[in-house]
Amino acid sequence: MASNLAIAHSSTVRQFKFSRRELIPSDRVGLWQIHAGWVRTLTWNEDGAIVTLGFWHAGDVVGQPLCNLHPYQIECLTPVEAAPLPDDYPFCQQALVAHLQQTQELLRIIHYRRVELRLAELLSWLAQQFGRKVTQGYLVELRLTHQDIADVIGTTRVTVTRLLNLFQQQHRINWCKEGWIWQADRLVS
Repeated sequence: MASNLAIAHSSTVRQFKFSRRELIPSDRVGLWQIHAGWVRTLTWNEDGAIVTLGFWHAGDVVGQPLCNLHPYQIECLTPVEAAPLPDDYPFCQQALVAHLQQTQELLRIIHYRRVELRLAELLSWLAQQFGRKVTQGYLVELRLTHQDIADVIGTTRVTVTRLLNLFQQQHRINWCKEGWIWQADRLVS
């Protein structure tokens, strides 16, 4: 869920820049506030399969204290600017609610039996939460790899590619230089 948390940092707090696919350190700093770009939080199971915990962007707060899982990583999906937050960060309750809501939504999505529905629900949710309304639907400026998507919905990259091609043929999704457009009249939820 995209939160509307106020960007709370003083001018003395140093902002850090991270590259795409770089990991934001979560062991030395408790909480980070994202100022620009997109990250995903993740863990993995004993089989080594990645478990995506959430997607976050400007204004959102991420960090290990919000999730009691080990291992825990914050992976940059785009170039990111973020600042560490002090231990006494005042909006911790609001950040916890945002994390809880996003976790519940991702749980709802991954429990659809049919992979096609899981993918459609994920794309619809991403469009509603992070997209911007345009004439053709919702423009989402987050570029995820087919493997990233497969990790979220518990399927293979090949299946995601096949279904995205099907959705494109059905005019449910269109690709553009800014990202992708999910058709507004095709929203699943």
